[in-house]
Amino acid sequence: MSSPLPGWRLRAKAVVAAAALAVITLAAPSAQADPSAPPVLTDGQGLTQVGSTGTATDFVVTVTTAQVAKPHPIKIILPDGYWSNPTKRYPVLYFLHGSPDSPVNQTYPALHSSSVITVVPDGGARGWYSNWRDQNTPAGAQNWETFHLDQVIPFIDANLRTVATKQGRAVAGISMGGFGAMHYAQRRPELFSQVGSLSGDIDLSAASMDLRMAVVASLTNAPGGFCSSGDCQGAYTPAVSSDALFGSPYPVFNIDRLWNEADPASHVSRLAGMGISIYTGSGNGNPLSPEFWVEGANKHVKDSLDALGLPYYYVAYGNGAGWGTQCNGDHNSGCWAQDLVDYMPRLERALAAG
Repeated sequence: MSSPLPGWRLRAKAVVAAAALAVITLAAPSAQADPSAPPVLTDGQGLTQVGSTGTATDFVVTVTTAQVAKPHPIKIILPDGYWSNPTKRYPVLYFLHGSPDSPVNQTYPALHSSSVITVVPDGGARGWYSNWRDQNTPAGAQNWETFHLDQVIPFIDANLRTVATKQGRAVAGISMGGFGAMHYAQRRPELFSQVGSLSGDIDLSAASMDLRMAVVASLTNAPGGFCSSGDCQGAYTPAVSSDALFGSPYPVFNIDRLWNEADPASHVSRLAGMGISIYTGSGNGNPLSPEFWVEGANKHVKDSLDALGLPYYYVAYGNGAGWGTQCNGDHNSGCWAQDLVDYMPRLERALAAG
C-alpha cells in the first residue's frame, strides 16, 4: 500500500504557494499607495537603474546601459487612473525630444493623457536617435537606436501594464525627435502603428543639405546650425568628427550612402499602413530661423507621400496666427505645445481603435 505522504506534501506546497501568490497580489497595488513616490521598477533588458524622482504617475528613472555612455533619464507619465484600475492595460506613446534638450524638460500639459502612457527617453543633445558609425570618439558609446528600441521598449513593457503590440505603440517627436520618430518607424515598422513629427528634421537628403550641415554642426560643435543664436554653448561637447554619425555627409560618389539610408524623406514607403502626422511652421520666411528650413524638409516628405498615395495628416500653420496663443510660426515650444493639443486627442482615438 502506498503512503499518502507524498500527496499530502504536494497539497501542502500548493496551499503555501497559493498563499504566497495571494500575498504578492494583494501587496502589489499598495506599493504605489504613496502618490508622492515613484513606483519601483525592475532592472532588465540591459538597463540598470541608478535613481528615480517624481510622483507615482509622473516620474523620471535614470538608467545606465553599455549601449550609450553616461547615465540617462527616462520620463514616464502614467494616466491618472493607472493605479486605481490594476487590470487595465494602456497603449504607449514614445515621445522623443529635440536637440539639445532632455526628457525632464518635456512638461507639455497635453502629454498627460487619461488613456495613454507617455514615455520620454533621453536622446542626448545630439544623439540623432541612431547607432553611430563611429563608436570610438570622445563621446563614447552612441548606440541610441539599440538603447531605445531593444532596451527601453521591452523595459517599459516588462514593468508597466502596456498594450505590448504594434497597435498599442506610437512614436512622435520634436525637431531632432521628429527625425527620430520617422527614422524609428521606418526602421522598425513592426513596432509602431502611429508616427508623428513636430517641426521635424525629416529630410537629410542632399536636397536638404542645410539640415544635413546643421546636424554636422552639432557633431563638430561648430558655430551655426542649431546654435546660430548662441543659446547652445557647450551643449555639443565633446566635439567629434563630421563623419562620426553616418560617415561622410558630402554627396560625392555615394560616400554619403549612410545619410541616404537614414533619410526619412527617401523611405516614406516604409510607413504604409501607419497613421502619419506632420506639423510645421514657416519661420516667417526668415532663413535665419531653423523652422524656415524645416518647412522645406517637411514639404519634401509631403511630396513623397503624395507621390505614393499614402494617407497622412499635415498641418502647416505658417506664422502661427490662430495656432494657439503662444505660437509665432518659429521653432519653439509655444508652437509645439499647440501641436500636441491637436495631436494627442487624435492619437488617443487612433490607439483606442486599435
